[in-house]
Amino acid sequence: MSGSFFLVGPMGAGKSTIGRQLARCLKLKFIDSDREIETRTGVDIPLIFELEGESGFRKRERKVIDELTARPGTILATGGGAVMDKLNRQRLASRGHVIYLHTSIEQQLRRTAHDRNRPLLQTANPKRKLQELMELRDPLYREIADWVIETDGCRVRDVVQQIVQKIEQS
Repeated sequence: MSGSFFLVGPMGAGKSTIGRQLARCLKLKFIDSDREIETRTGVDIPLIFELEGESGFRKRERKVIDELTARPGTILATGGGAVMDKLNRQRLASRGHVIYLHTSIEQQLRRTAHDRNRPLLQTANPKRKLQELMELRDPLYREIADWVIETDGCRVRDVVQQIVQKIEQS
């Protein structure tokens, strides 16, 4: 399988889990942009947000996405907000195939309920925050997506199989 595949979508869509399995299946290298940022800085994302704010984090994210999208033969799981940056969208769309893992707000809530590693959800009303983020980001995910895959109620291996079929058909 040639080329690179970039997973976009909201937090809790399963980008990292699905990305790992997809990489194994296609015999490509898997990279998670958030984990890459943590590895390079030596601290977790909530601490980056605390010290540098969201804008400081997004600046780091832009640099990492620029580097990672330039690598051949990779599966890249991006952070949910990566698409907010126009340059990130251009790089993702022009350097590989973009797969939007779409999921409902309810599914996101279930998957992120006990995750303290999500600074944007450290709020009194996480559901409202997820709805606001989806309203802003969904059109951007769709703008650059080659394929939109629904993940609600799907097992990881079934989602991976759907993606592999789309790739084989293209």
